[in-house]
Amino acid sequence: MDEFYMKMALDLAKKGKGFTAPNPLVGAVIVKNGKVIGQGYHEEFGQAHAEVNAIASASECVSGATLYVTLEPCSHVGKTPPCSDLVVDKKIRRVVIGMGDPNPLVAGKGIERLRNKGILVSIGVLEKEIAQLNEAFIKYIVTKEPFVVMKSAMSLDGKIATVTGESQWISDAAARKRVHNLRHELSGIMVGIDTIIKDDPQLTARIPNGKNPIRIVVDSQLRIPLASVVLSQQDKAKTIVATTNRASSEKIATLTKMGIEVIVTSQRDNRVDLRELMKKLGAKGIDSILLEGGATLNFSALKEGIVDKVHVYLSPKIIGGKDAKTIVEGEGISSLENAFQLKRLNPVMVGEDILIEGYLDK
Repeated sequence: MDEFYMKMALDLAKKGKGFTAPNPLVGAVIVKNGKVIGQGYHEEFGQAHAEVNAIASASECVSGATLYVTLEPCSHVGKTPPCSDLVVDKKIRRVVIGMGDPNPLVAGKGIERLRNKGILVSIGVLEKEIAQLNEAFIKYIVTKEPFVVMKSAMSLDGKIATVTGESQWISDAAARKRVHNLRHELSGIMVGIDTIIKDDPQLTARIPNGKNPIRIVVDSQLRIPLASVVLSQQDKAKTIVATTNRASSEKIATLTKMGIEVIVTSQRDNRVDLRELMKKLGAKGIDSILLEGGATLNFSALKEGIVDKVHVYLSPKIIGGKDAKTIVEGEGISSLENAFQLKRLNPVMVGEDILIEGYLDK
């Protein structure tokens, strides 16, 4: 029964996707005498936590009940009071926790506080599933750097466009809808300057009630056209332009006056230092990024080790052309033993396409 109720809490946690960052996705269920009497989830950053919402929704007194919560109740004061204190005050008898707090500074303190007050505590129920749901939060809370998902769509023969540059659309409507949902769920979306110059994209999540990610343009020499959609439509989403000291100070000033934030990094191979950029974006609270860069930026991101997860949509099309673009180019690797290796692969049918998910072997 613990797994049954924890699955309910996990499903509740998923409702907060896109709204809680940089906080985790958390769900909670309260059970008394074999009946669910309260449910809640963390709905939005800065608002009440899952345990608070579940207790507030309870149809009867929660004294003596069992609380199922996907993540260890917090024990410190943040934007809200400690949830562990509320659990104690409400005289909940038992707490079942999906996984402990991954923050090394506070991990286990919530559990310790509950046990010291005589509350029965069980931990590790559906831990693997909960950790995957919160993979961005876990990396961010430990490293203070964003979790990066590299997304591409290609034909069966590995092309992302025809020899003339036509790329709309390699993937079908179902895949594109899924990508827009991912844009909503992650904090930022990052592309290279060539994508901006060629396609002039909006880089928004075009779904009902969707949250638009922060747009990040990697532009080493600050070539971005001032009329670009990502610059002119700041009412839809914030845009950050990452550049180097090779950029024109006059153009930096112009962009700043337009309300665009410009981040200047050191140079690495005459390009933006992506590792330094991740640290600076993490310091701004950006916990996750969807990398929809072109082939050159994709290679740089893989080479610099900033990519955590890969989403590749494989379309049942054959395009051909020795000069047609592929998903990763750059200088490439010289030996197969140095290839970027994926692990924990998960193929999923999405419409007519196959989505291949995998994690970089670091």
